[in-house]
Amino acid sequence: MTRTLRAWAWLAACVLLLAGCSSEPKPPDSDAEPSPWPSLPEKGDAADEGALAPCHYVPTAESACGDRPAFDLAKCALSTLGSAPTEGVYILKSRAVSSASSSGGVMFASAMHLANGGGPSIIAGGPATTEQRDSQSFYLRRDGTLSDGITTTRTAYMGCQVSGEGQLSGCYATCRNGQVRSYGTFQALRASRLEGEQESEGLPLVSESFVSLGLPADVYVAKGHAYVVSLNANGRTGGLTVFDVADKAHPVFRRTVTLPGDSYWNGLWSKGDALYVASATHGVLLFDISQPAEPVFLRSLPDDAIDVHTVFVEGDRLYAMSPDPRAETLLFDISQPLAPVLLDRFTAPGGQTTGYTHDAFAYQGRLYINHWDLGYLIQDVGEPSNVHQLGKYMYAHQSSHANAVGTFAGRTVAFEGGEGYDAHLRVLDVTHPAKVVKIGEWQLRSQHSIHNMVLVGTRLYIAHYQEGVRVLDVSEPSQPRQIASFNTFRETDFERGYSFYEGAIGMRVPGDGYVYAVDTSRGLLIFREP
Repeated sequence: MTRTLRAWAWLAACVLLLAGCSSEPKPPDSDAEPSPWPSLPEKGDAADEGALAPCHYVPTAESACGDRPAFDLAKCALSTLGSAPTEGVYILKSRAVSSASSSGGVMFASAMHLANGGGPSIIAGGPATTEQRDSQSFYLRRDGTLSDGITTTRTAYMGCQVSGEGQLSGCYATCRNGQVRSYGTFQALRASRLEGEQESEGLPLVSESFVSLGLPADVYVAKGHAYVVSLNANGRTGGLTVFDVADKAHPVFRRTVTLPGDSYWNGLWSKGDALYVASATHGVLLFDISQPAEPVFLRSLPDDAIDVHTVFVEGDRLYAMSPDPRAETLLFDISQPLAPVLLDRFTAPGGQTTGYTHDAFAYQGRLYINHWDLGYLIQDVGEPSNVHQLGKYMYAHQSSHANAVGTFAGRTVAFEGGEGYDAHLRVLDVTHPAKVVKIGEWQLRSQHSIHNMVLVGTRLYIAHYQEGVRVLDVSEPSQPRQIASFNTFRETDFERGYSFYEGAIGMRVPGDGYVYAVDTSRGLLIFREP
């Protein structure tokens, strides 16, 4: 029923009853039954922790941006730098004092891989161009040029001191064309396994298959095959890799698929003989997989070239989440899977200027959209021609990224996760979208973010980057409880330390007794369900 029809229905009821009507209809959910779970306070993510080291970056006319003389180390304990770490992968927890987009006090994270001989260390996504480490100093710098071939970049980290626990802290600066863009302080946190945890706890690894294309990002399982999509990364082209997984212990590589000039593929889904791939260049790529080992590219959707980051299928509906150029969501009718029909495309209120549509989950006529720093949005998509927002949930420093929704004790419950420093799992009662209630949360360590999640009954499977694969019992949704895990992250794996976003990234649990996960370095991992 449209808003106009609802208004006329309310007016007719007033006339017929001849009593008791107020001058305006009640707002949605005004008489909503309260959540049976206690409401929890919302503290947000990445609260400002203050300076992480007693050093300062002081730009001067005498020194180039990011050069050593621009760092004031007068209050540092430089004599402790002799015990600074010499190797390993580290998450750099950072606090920006000033940046191009903020006035300061913003917490974020990046990665560093220290090399002890055998090659340069990795910072800011590539090899360090300057490296000075000894008993009195720690200085790493990377100079580069953007893809335009003109814009120069520089990222520099200067050590200040090492704590009694062996934790390095210091100052950083980032520059563009010789001008400072951001500076502040940092702490280096080792990307190591949780103390006391084993590699596998209740989640046995059945097989592991390396993916040679780009950086593996997501997986979908259909017709006895696992389809893995990859992004462009570190000079390697992304695309699609196909494995025959009839024998889970011995997957068989079948082929790779790439398209000229189009190889940043981040998500995928399948229905019938159709495979839908999210492309950053041409929207949704449609493949025919009637011969599962031989995907055939048919065409791209829609007609205009857009960036589609993720896709989701529910019944006869395909949703495509596009961050650029319009930050919109597209709805397709796929009752004929190989002949999708565009029904509508919409931008959420405020989405033109804030955040972007990263992911979404469709459930019972609603679309739950992770719209990054605009928040977690709930849309009524029952009528494609009348999509409208029912409610949203927001929190400080939000980076709403992934979610899953189900029914528990007669209530609609959402599991929402961000992707950033201190981002973690929130459990929300979304039965009444205008009155979303936070009822639970779950977190391991603030330096490691959640990526994707899959809800199967009362189990929530999480691809948790450096924390690996985590399985939670959410039968009591307000109190998620871990029941199994597998630590996929190893420092010695291929190309670790290039990014904060490394480790377990994609996940599917298709109901065949196995869990299929993708790790950014290790590729396709198949586990037996716990």
